[in-house]
Amino acid sequence: MTEHGIKWACEYCTYENWPSAIKCTMCRAQKPSGAIITEEPFKSSSSDVGRDWDPSSMESGGSSPLICPDSSARPRVKSSFGVEGTSKWSCHMCTYLNWPRAIRCTQCLSQRRTRSPTELPQSSGSGSRPSPFPVDPCEEYNDRNKLNTKAQHWTCSACTYENWVKAKKCMVCDHPRPNNMEAIELAETEEASSIINEQDRARWRGSSGSSNSQRRSPTTSKRESEMKMDFQRIELAGAVGSKEELEVDFKKLKQIKNRLRKRDWLFLNACVGVVEGDLSAVEAYKSSGGDIARQLSADEVRLLNRPSAFDVGYTLVHLAIRFQRQDMLTVLLTEVSQHAAKCIPAMVCPELTEQIRREIAASIHQRKGDFACYFLTDLVTFTLPADIEDLPPTVQEKLFDEVLDRDVQKELEEESPIINWSLELGTRLDSRLYALWNRTAGDCLLDSVLQATWGIYDKDSVLRKALHDSLHDCSHWFYTRWKEWESWYSQSFGLHFSLREEQWQEDWAFILSLASQPGASLEQTHIFVLAHILRRPIIVYGVKYYKSFRGETLGYTRFQGVYLPLLWEQTFCWKSPIALGYTRGHFSALVAMENDGFDNRGAGANLNTDDDVTITFLPLVDSERKLLHIHFLSAQEMGNEEQQEKLLRTWLDCCVTEGGVLVAMQKSSRRRNHPLVTQMVEKWLDRYRQIRACTSLSDGEEDEDDDDE
Repeated sequence: MTEHGIKWACEYCTYENWPSAIKCTMCRAQKPSGAIITEEPFKSSSSDVGRDWDPSSMESGGSSPLICPDSSARPRVKSSFGVEGTSKWSCHMCTYLNWPRAIRCTQCLSQRRTRSPTELPQSSGSGSRPSPFPVDPCEEYNDRNKLNTKAQHWTCSACTYENWVKAKKCMVCDHPRPNNMEAIELAETEEASSIINEQDRARWRGSSGSSNSQRRSPTTSKRESEMKMDFQRIELAGAVGSKEELEVDFKKLKQIKNRLRKRDWLFLNACVGVVEGDLSAVEAYKSSGGDIARQLSADEVRLLNRPSAFDVGYTLVHLAIRFQRQDMLTVLLTEVSQHAAKCIPAMVCPELTEQIRREIAASIHQRKGDFACYFLTDLVTFTLPADIEDLPPTVQEKLFDEVLDRDVQKELEEESPIINWSLELGTRLDSRLYALWNRTAGDCLLDSVLQATWGIYDKDSVLRKALHDSLHDCSHWFYTRWKEWESWYSQSFGLHFSLREEQWQEDWAFILSLASQPGASLEQTHIFVLAHILRRPIIVYGVKYYKSFRGETLGYTRFQGVYLPLLWEQTFCWKSPIALGYTRGHFSALVAMENDGFDNRGAGANLNTDDDVTITFLPLVDSERKLLHIHFLSAQEMGNEEQQEKLLRTWLDCCVTEGGVLVAMQKSSRRRNHPLVTQMVEKWLDRYRQIRACTSLSDGEEDEDDDDE
């Protein structure tokens, strides 16, 4: 039979229940004796005839009471306890609005401060005792759930993950549970039970004299809350033990922090940066002059508080190896010697450098047609001036210390014979290569290309933008070459893997994304595209294997070889190549020195003194006389060594020396070089000429003193 007439409203969730319901259908609260009655005429219609709805069926539908969400999220309407809805007290720690009857904050369990008299609902009589606060089952469930949840977890001291009480090891890092976990669990259980019992007693206790004994002073309550937050911070950091031990430990950490200087914080940030993959933190520490060989002390490890990551005696290199940060390992292992400040020609005159950058940007154009690749209109090759040999030996040594990367030069010459291994090329033909110092940021490839051509860095990312636009506009052309080359390479090394087209597309999208991100490390495909932008071959002389600082082989590099602009017409390109060096993920420009043209030293001398042309012979074979790899060849272009040598002779001006070395001729000319580059080099060289003049003057004064004696 359908119920008619009136409903009663729940005083907690304001749900309007049918008269026969003895509990609220929504929150399962008990029906009050003086429930609010709402009259609602029942509108019968033809669709309602025969419809029987039994409210008791919903009541008996579940055996367990429903736990309502947080009471602060419920809609507020006027009820019989209207004063309570407008007289909530705000927690002084977390500002949560609590019900007037709560003696602790529901969110952070902080002690309630002094209770305002307006929060207590008064009866009509002035001298009557205030009625006890109604019990909100939702608030009771929330309080108990928070306390029970806290008592059912323990925090890992290594990774701060909250594990269940029964777990013997951390579920994330397998760190063992603390030995005194049982004492902590007992203390938390006793604290939770005491809080619950205190809340239960407060519900049945009046607000007269006994309420004053339950309240503490605001100063004491605030101090306890602050101490509790301090202990929680230490506990999250992994400290365990009694409260006295925690307080002592926290004071010790504060003392360690107060002793740290700015450079110490940079070092700790760099350590965290290696673990989390933040290269900028490592660069910030290096740029501040920090020592890469610095080791973590016991206090620093205690402050970092991640035993699974940091240990006493670890350096940034140790952390980079442990977490396999190859890019950071490259930056750390190619540290520049601090004995001499670096001074390259681009640093001497910033005005000329900016003019050269604008000149490069103006010389970049896009080819019309199907292959819409960007290209440079000028052929420029940077070489060290021959006037360096006129300087005194001490000044020359200072110049080379400031312009060359001695570590790269040593690795390519001595540790493994990659450059200058032929006495015939280096001595008789004056084709010795010098590794210019380069920045260790992720733009080292682009910087080395512009250093080998214009003598400057790609500071404004002009070359990177041209690289990205060329890859994007000519994606189909480069993608076909890249996919065919990668498939052949995997088969030649016996990998025999095959990828789906979706996987190829994902890898190609990653290559495109690297080109658009300043500071991102580039790959072989990007060198192939740069050869098309320069319209000239690029020869990379590099180490074959990645090695750790201990000398352990980590992997094959695949960078060494020749990159030809194969997608251009041959007549559209120049045959004079540039040379780059590759060591441990770092690129450097390899340049030669001009010849003075007065002593005819074989084929390396100036063949045309009127045009002042210098020819540098770049070997196309390694120290074992094996032909360098030609990257990104198609199936038709691949063949035996004779066919590849024929291909090299087509794209480069090649010849064979008397010693039987196949070389490519790099031609450079002062007259044909850009005048801004020549002016920049002259200003840079004047700096060392002044040093020579000062040295000569001091030597002359010493000679005069000797004559007087």
